[in-house]
Amino acid sequence: MRITSRQLLDDGVLEREFTLGEIPGILWTPASASASAPVPLILISPPPLGLRTTYPRLLDRARSAVADGFAAATIELPGSGDRPRLPGAERAVADLRRAMGAGEPVGDEIIDALVLPLVDQSVPEWQGALDALLALPEIGGPVGYSGGVISIGVRLAVVEPRISAAVLFAGSFVPRAMFEEARQVTIPLHVLLQWDDEGNDRQAALDLFDAFGSKEKALHANMGGHTGVPRYAGDAAGRFFVRHLR
Repeated sequence: MRITSRQLLDDGVLEREFTLGEIPGILWTPASASASAPVPLILISPPPLGLRTTYPRLLDRARSAVADGFAAATIELPGSGDRPRLPGAERAVADLRRAMGAGEPVGDEIIDALVLPLVDQSVPEWQGALDALLALPEIGGPVGYSGGVISIGVRLAVVEPRISAAVLFAGSFVPRAMFEEARQVTIPLHVLLQWDDEGNDRQAALDLFDAFGSKEKALHANMGGHTGVPRYAGDAAGRFFVRHLR
């Protein structure tokens, strides 16, 4: 892990950009974090649009996490930003746009080609980032995960025992294989669903929630489109992490 820049934001949040090999990332920590007082960590998964494009939204989520006493970190997803595109991704996106433009159902082959390679590559990268972040003296456990692509969160919740709780955004297509993995998830979950998300299969999101094996799981559905998550819904997600990480 190599720190490439650092700045103290106006609200006292320390922001550090870093790289893990060729993977860019950003870490935000409260001024109170130290080796003698390490803070829990929330992994903030970005949309697959590039960190620079989504930075304002990521920063807003990070500020909320830091205000609650957590560190927050994100990394660039495979195929996003300046990272090399995943094999077959451009064709999968083209097939998706063609199907949606024609008003046709998005088939399983398109969803699998679009999502599964991203999950397969990004989950080990998140685990590598977690190794590096938890090695910093000012960061301790427990660890939470927040965001989408929801299939990445599902896989991480199954394979990564250091993650204690997750907030999942139900706003992306879900391969059928992920439903079986969802049955293996046992950590507490807080799932956000935008009811009028035009690019999301609402029924698939409801079915995925039903499949989760967690004894504690809550679904918070709100009216509005993909980016219209109301502030109070984000506040409720923050309280969820406070309960489970502190």
